[in-house]
Amino acid sequence: MHVMVIGAAGMIGRKLVEKLGSDAEALGRGIDRLTLVDVIAPPLPAALASVSNALALDLSEAGAAARLAAMRPDLIFHLAAIVSGEAEADFEKGYRINLDGTRSLFEAIRHEGQKAPYTPRLIFASSIAVFGQPFPEKIADDFFTTPLTSYGTQKAICELLLADYSRRGIFDGIGIRLPTICIRPGKPNKAASGFFSNILREPLAGQEAVLPVEENVRHWFASPRSAIGFFVHAARIDTSNIGPRRNLTMPGLSALVGEEIEALRRVAGDKAVKLIRREADPVIRAIVSGWATDFDAQRATALGFRAETNFDEIIKIHIEDELGGKI
Repeated sequence: MHVMVIGAAGMIGRKLVEKLGSDAEALGRGIDRLTLVDVIAPPLPAALASVSNALALDLSEAGAAARLAAMRPDLIFHLAAIVSGEAEADFEKGYRINLDGTRSLFEAIRHEGQKAPYTPRLIFASSIAVFGQPFPEKIADDFFTTPLTSYGTQKAICELLLADYSRRGIFDGIGIRLPTICIRPGKPNKAASGFFSNILREPLAGQEAVLPVEENVRHWFASPRSAIGFFVHAARIDTSNIGPRRNLTMPGLSALVGEEIEALRRVAGDKAVKLIRREADPVIRAIVSGWATDFDAQRATALGFRAETNFDEIIKIHIEDELGGKI
């Protein structure tokens, strides 16, 4: 099987590639070719280095998508995007990368299939940002998508395209609406949701972190480990069980910022909590206030997708996966 990961240099992309390299049975079939794509050449996994290649490519540039589709991968993970805060700050860049790049990929696959039969499985990284207020107490699978950010709008448009191209048999697509992934490893990025990770990751490393919102802010979370599980499961699933509604809200954990902090206290003590500095940011607060807070993800759960059920578990996963099991 030829597997292609677009956005392989990002956090989820790197972890997905690590999973593919460490678990030969992860996808249920062997990988005889692995192509990694990002705007910078991604590192190759040691276990699959002999069958891997890395490309530095911007999907939104003319001809880039056609070049990738011409390789005719059997399975495509499309993770490439700019994050929510950057998409809101740079309107043109957000639409060029998040929408135009995705549409170019979809169209390139369509044109490739006109040359000779070709219907790859395509897993698309979407987001709960496709939803906008007003919200019910829990958002069910049949709730409409009315995003209130440019990022959410770009993802929602791509979801519609994915469903239509799948309906027409151009590819076999699944859209994975990710919760906010927490705790993200590495350094802070431009995502408006970044502080959810920052207020745990930095104190666990003995560093100060800024909390820009109130502790009563509620949000929907899953760990990086769960995120990788979502994509791997989507690659293996029988899509005839999904039906025409190809975009799935993933399971997750609904929690308050205050509950995050109390979980940090239980795991790492008061000394870690004292490293959180309150500094209100009205811009971030305005963006976050338009996000969904709780979901009833029955479709994804019935299809076998799983996530954490408490924040203590999310913190312990970060300690195991990123800190060698020690703090």
